[in-house]
Amino acid sequence: MPYDSYFSFSFSSLSSLTMRSLYYNHHFSLLDRFSLTNRRSLPPSNSFHRFKLNLSNARKRGFRLQHRNVQVGAFDDDFGVSFDDWTDNEASAAAGAYLISSSDDDSDGDYMLNPVSDIDLPSSSVSSHDSLTVTAHRLAIIAKERRKHRMRLGIFNNMGLIGFAMLLLFFVDWCAWKIVRLPLSPLHLSRPFLTSIALASIAGYVSVPFLNTMKIHQVISEKRRPDRHFKKRQTPTMGGLFFIPIGVGVAIFLAGFSSVEVYGAAVATLAFAAIGLLDDILSLTKNHHKGLPSWTKLLLEAAVGTLFALWLDATSISSPYSMKMLIPLPGQLGLVCLGKCYLLLTSFCFVSMGSGIDLTDSLDGLAGGTAALALIGMSIAVLPICPELAIFGSSMAGACVGFLLHNRYKASVFMGDTGSLALGGALASMAACSGMFFPLFISSGFIFLEASSVIMQVAYFKATKRLKGIGQRLFRMTPFHHHLELCGFKEPRIVAGAYAASCLLALIAGYVGLISA
Repeated sequence: MPYDSYFSFSFSSLSSLTMRSLYYNHHFSLLDRFSLTNRRSLPPSNSFHRFKLNLSNARKRGFRLQHRNVQVGAFDDDFGVSFDDWTDNEASAAAGAYLISSSDDDSDGDYMLNPVSDIDLPSSSVSSHDSLTVTAHRLAIIAKERRKHRMRLGIFNNMGLIGFAMLLLFFVDWCAWKIVRLPLSPLHLSRPFLTSIALASIAGYVSVPFLNTMKIHQVISEKRRPDRHFKKRQTPTMGGLFFIPIGVGVAIFLAGFSSVEVYGAAVATLAFAAIGLLDDILSLTKNHHKGLPSWTKLLLEAAVGTLFALWLDATSISSPYSMKMLIPLPGQLGLVCLGKCYLLLTSFCFVSMGSGIDLTDSLDGLAGGTAALALIGMSIAVLPICPELAIFGSSMAGACVGFLLHNRYKASVFMGDTGSLALGGALASMAACSGMFFPLFISSGFIFLEASSVIMQVAYFKATKRLKGIGQRLFRMTPFHHHLELCGFKEPRIVAGAYAASCLLALIAGYVGLISA
């Protein structure tokens, strides 16, 4: 292409890359005489080359290259500048010889190049495509650095969650004799937590390659996810197959194979895992790529919750109270007896918790981390009522954290409905066996926020459509974390905020449970 014409190119795959340096591979003898920052001071001569960059979101110390066109204008055919035989060292040296400046930092004007040193550049010819390739390669390096930064943030989220959970559980174990007034085994909550972490993380290194080999990949719904989520279609799913059985098995083993509550919670958890497994298997088939219908899934969850409530009514479980179907509340509220309404509350809790964690499971590490913190809060809350049930919650929390070592940003595996529904069943069964529904509502606050955002969105849309004829939305997209994504927040930062809120809620839930019991 001749130098006296403009050419344009676009980087569709290099959006939002910070342009820390722009390399302008031209050399001419007048660089040390003229300052190209002030365009009015330039003589009306064609003895120089100009680089014109149109950016809509230009900033003073970082330029973002979006899906826009970058135009390069070149003049003077007789100039005789060439680019052939450039090496990487020479290109790097040329890069240090130029700076970008603008007459107005806040405007979207043209950015000119200022020479800061004089260097000797090669004097052969090269095609414009080679220089574009070099630029694209360097921009790709910048993109890789930003991805590494987000991955480091994902590791930081995991380390923070593990550190908080271990400190809290060690503290509760240290003062457990003051809480329960009964002799408990050393590291009553910490031992199942650490054991499940170790086993689940080791199992992940074996199971994730197997799931990838079997091509059990995530199915992304086009209507419920932002566009960036389509990149996750090749990520393996059904990770609940390896960490849910570990959490259940460790709990049963450390509880001594004698706790009725642990067996009941384990059966309910595995039953919900079976519903999720059926949904995942159907979603992988061509004829049922959307999985189980929503109403069918809700009916199966309600059926399991109802059966669990009937089992509670018929069996004899250990309790510090002389009667069942009680809800302990803090302060002067005391104990509230619901009678048969307790069974309805149990069924509702199973359905809401399973659906809530299922809705939360779409960002790397979001569902697993918030569920683990909710399980830790519930373990502390039920400790005075049923210490064996606290072991179950701690073990399931450890299995979640072990899974998070493979599910952090960027995730190598997703838990699928097999894991999300099972975690909902575990939380609901712990609350139903102990009556700690109020601490459950507190510790699962972020999960309830996610589910509530969907309900509010649908209700508001239908109400405005009936009143105004045109449906309006409260959020850009639901669940709530998708709204935050569309507002510009990155995945690791959303997950970090959810972890911070869930840590605080777990502390409050544990405290409320202790003073209620």
